[in-house]
Amino acid sequence: MLTLRARLTAAFGLILLASTAAADQLLVLEKDNLQLAIVDPAQLTVLARVASGPDPHEVVASDDGKIAYISNYGGEGSDLHIVSRVDLLARKTLPPIDLGALHSAHGLDFVGGKLYFTAESSKVIGRYDPATSRIDWVLGTGQDRTHMVKVVPSGERLYTTNVRSGSVSIIESTRGFPFGPPPPGFKPPPGARPPREITMWNSTVIPAGRGAEGFDVSPDGKQLWAGNAQDATVTVIDLVAKKAVETFPIPVRGANRLKFTPDGKHVLVSALGNFATREPDHANLIVIDTATHKTVKTLDLGGGAAGMLIAPRADVAYVAVSGGGKVAVVDLKNFEVRGQIAPLGQPDGLAWASGP
Repeated sequence: MLTLRARLTAAFGLILLASTAAADQLLVLEKDNLQLAIVDPAQLTVLARVASGPDPHEVVASDDGKIAYISNYGGEGSDLHIVSRVDLLARKTLPPIDLGALHSAHGLDFVGGKLYFTAESSKVIGRYDPATSRIDWVLGTGQDRTHMVKVVPSGERLYTTNVRSGSVSIIESTRGFPFGPPPPGFKPPPGARPPREITMWNSTVIPAGRGAEGFDVSPDGKQLWAGNAQDATVTVIDLVAKKAVETFPIPVRGANRLKFTPDGKHVLVSALGNFATREPDHANLIVIDTATHKTVKTLDLGGGAAGMLIAPRADVAYVAVSGGGKVAVVDLKNFEVRGQIAPLGQPDGLAWASGP
């Protein structure tokens, strides 16, 4: 039988574990090590590492911060067809989600209790429902290398970038009759089902630039900016008019990810470097003034930069310096590096797991 002291010690340990698991956590994929690093964003220390499955690229957390979903990519033409899962409370790998005939999962978003993903080789977007453990929706994009995806909170509009097609897709749901509305006074024949409205999806494809990949939507929802890796440009899309309004050059090659600051005044672009050779430029993170489209800051983080995350309720951006084996912490007030998380094995995809 446990003594009172032992019982109190055990109870304190459980409370401590629960409080630690409930805290906000930064999730970092380490491609070299095939691991998910769980990081304390306050102390910039790795708390745990959990197996991620093969070729991890992107990661997202469930709304309650309990489960991390990891896309296992394999590249274009890969026969990989899984999304790995990690229990962030127990810090252990769970059985992966089998995507069946959908291959090369990459972009991820978690909205409305469901996981949205791109399957690049299959040219589709899909949605997985954790409550039923099934894929409940799939939509073809008709574009090559549908790579990244972002879903609005209502789930009624999605955005994707399509790398090989050099385009951005705006996909919207609408209610309507699949064969057109019935004429006034129409009555179905006896025993026939009356026409009924269903959810349908409309897609608008907007040309961007070669290698369109990382993108973000402005905080006011009026613009989408996409980084074009092969052109060293950024395309600005008017989301009301649904058309590109400008494409302008940027002083880095291999643009990988793009993020607006919370106030919408600046855009950060991470860059891997020369697209053909993957040799990093001296600049691998730039800051653009959204009003003038001018580059106002250029940073050398010590290696090609990829994944990027702007933390909620914070004033920093986390930038995965894949070529430098670290994550840089960039202050959004002065755009200076104020810390780092290292060493890491080729970090890339980043996500935030929010505690209560």
